Amino acid sequence: MYSQNQVGYPAIYLKPGRERSLSKGHPWVFSGAMAKIDPQLKSGDIAGIWTAEGKPLGLGFFHSSADIAFRLLTRDVHVRIDKDFWLDRLHHAISLRNQVIPPKTNAYRLINAEGDGFPGLVVDRYGEFLVVEVGTAGMEKQLQTILEILIQCLAPRGILERSESKSRHREGLPDRVQIHYGQISNEVVEILENGLSFRVNIMKGQKTGFFLDQRENRALVASLARGKNVLNCFSYTGAFSVYAIQGGAKKVVSVESSASANVLAKENFLQNAISPEMHPILEADVFEFLRNTDETFDVIILDPPAFAKSKNDLKKAVRGYKDINFYAGKRLAKGGWLFTFSCSNFVDEALFQSIVLSGLNDAKREAQLLARLGPGPDHPTLLGHPEGRYLKGLLVRVW
Repeated sequence: MYSQNQVGYPAIYLKPGRERSLSKGHPWVFSGAMAKIDPQLKSGDIAGIWTAEGKPLGLGFFHSSADIAFRLLTRDVHVRIDKDFWLDRLHHAISLRNQVIPPKTNAYRLINAEGDGFPGLVVDRYGEFLVVEVGTAGMEKQLQTILEILIQCLAPRGILERSESKSRHREGLPDRVQIHYGQISNEVVEILENGLSFRVNIMKGQKTGFFLDQRENRALVASLARGKNVLNCFSYTGAFSVYAIQGGAKKVVSVESSASANVLAKENFLQNAISPEMHPILEADVFEFLRNTDETFDVIILDPPAFAKSKNDLKKAVRGYKDINFYAGKRLAKGGWLFTFSCSNFVDEALFQSIVLSGLNDAKREAQLLARLGPGPDHPTLLGHPEGRYLKGLLVRVW
């Protein structure tokens, strides 16, 4: 009953009609769509996927117990998934970055999972170092090949793996933090972004150490900051603040609850000849600060951590996003600019906009939507895969 395609990969057959999303460009198939699975398949194996009528749809990673049971690699069932396959994908990824990364920048996302044809793999470049995150069983089995081609093509000084994501746990994989190649003698490395210098803790910092997805949004803040009082909430290591100050802001207040992040923020200020005394960095809870301050600001940046890390968190997340946008609305001067973001996968763009609107309405503020914001072009996503675009943002003017 089970057959294999021309290159010998075990087969999965879908239920009638369940190929529609895959045919329209989505790279995932959920377990409930599958009718028959070759019994030799194990989690992380490469499989061919077929319609109920026997039409081949592509090759991808199989998982026996995860909700996402198939992740598409290619629609060409005649190729071999080998080192040359991954090498070709890496060359495409490098070519894109060579075209879109701005001058005086040596830190960026090199591989963005499905968006670059590497389901479950993220690779971030920090100067001479690479930080790798593996989130799927399929990519786990390909890791040694991936490391080989990264070394072959990029000759990094060191490769660090930080695989600690919830997606990894859902695939039954343990956390792993490991230096795979070279030497990384210091936790903190120095990078350049648009000519600005930042110190990044690649060992223990959030995500892989720095919010590389906000580069273009930071530059936008800089372009609008001249002469303005700016409040940077959830400021982490101060990158938005550095950009605002370099853009000519009169005063920038940074609010962050993490003491270790604030230490790096002060170092980043000094790296860029900025006085922390003139532009205060406050160790405080953002919600409490916004509730209690009586200061008004011309620009407020809200870049919180993900409030919804699972569907069960959604109700609480909606409340959190509404509250911070409500309080920000209260503290913005007339004609002020609000940069507001969500990186929660379970909060889509439409829901996020409705939450921001509700918060500003409750604050009795009128609002103009000036731009929808998102990650930069080094974070590509498939057009048919909106879930891959996790960062949502709005630039709003209020009065």
